[in-house]
Amino acid sequence: MMNSGQLLCELQVQPHVPKNFIWPKEYLEDAHEELQAPVVDLEGFINGNNESTQYASNLINEACLNHGFFQVINHGVDPLLIAQAYDQMDTIFKLPTHRKVSAYKVPGSMWGYSGAHAHRFSSKLPWKETFSFPYHVNDFEPVVANYFKSTLGGDFQQAGVIFEKYCKSMKELGMKLTELLAISLGVNDRLHYRELFEEGCSIMRCNNYPCCPQPSLVLGTGPHCDPTSLTLLHQDQVGGLQVFVDDKWHTVRPLPNALVVNIGDTFMALSNGRYKSCLHRAVVNQHKQRRSLAFFLCPKEDKVVRPPQDIISTDGTKLYPDFTWSQLLHFTQNYYRADESTLSNFTNWLISSKPQI
Repeated sequence: MMNSGQLLCELQVQPHVPKNFIWPKEYLEDAHEELQAPVVDLEGFINGNNESTQYASNLINEACLNHGFFQVINHGVDPLLIAQAYDQMDTIFKLPTHRKVSAYKVPGSMWGYSGAHAHRFSSKLPWKETFSFPYHVNDFEPVVANYFKSTLGGDFQQAGVIFEKYCKSMKELGMKLTELLAISLGVNDRLHYRELFEEGCSIMRCNNYPCCPQPSLVLGTGPHCDPTSLTLLHQDQVGGLQVFVDDKWHTVRPLPNALVVNIGDTFMALSNGRYKSCLHRAVVNQHKQRRSLAFFLCPKEDKVVRPPQDIISTDGTKLYPDFTWSQLLHFTQNYYRADESTLSNFTNWLISSKPQI
């Protein structure tokens, strides 16, 4: 018997949304204004132009102090590669149900197919399906290509090759952004954060938001802050991403050649709370399917997450206890459903779980 998540594609043709997909009214307040977030041109920074770098870092600083959200253009990721990734993602989500289920996430795993996260939750289900897989730099084997072949079969080897290239491009861009973020924070060593992330295992997630018969009752993704460090997102032109700023929801207009960047909880801790973890959600509609490609940059699991000493010295205090990414990941996968309070609740959990001396 298929659960509600596995039936998501079949549910979109039904006249009514099942109860476990319906969200309480307080989560469904409409967004009426467009978010005026900066669009940061990275070309000068990538080419080593000091004036352009300072201008870009100033834009990022203003956005991240406020809400943790901006978009980037001239980012160096090949538009053709992005288009190829969408084509391959479409092929995955068009698979028959039995093929998707064969790649279903097992309990405790981050990787594989998920229908509405129904393997973890039973209410307020998101109206979406996802396919997630790991990426880390490996000189000896293609991590993504091997995952696709072992999970989806040999006929998806080419998809694995394309997503391997896509993830490589996103990781390279993410590393550049950690440098620009360090500059924007006034960190003395602009390469300070790179060491945390160079050997990290990042998360790649393909998202599909099918048409919904009653879109005003559901959410594609509920309100949350990403527990990871940085999210690099490409969204199609349908729209649906929304960000919470100044006590109300704002729409985000898709820009064809831009990538969305948002701060996550881990980088909020790395900035000593200066930069805000972005509270966001996704809505769906009745007539158009929406798709997005999300790359979550993560530190190496055993590296200690703490702000640079010069930030701590300037601020006069450290807001969060030292932790590792593996601890936060364990918390969100086993004890807590990510929302706008993940980092504060994780901090409380971490302190309470440490043995008292």
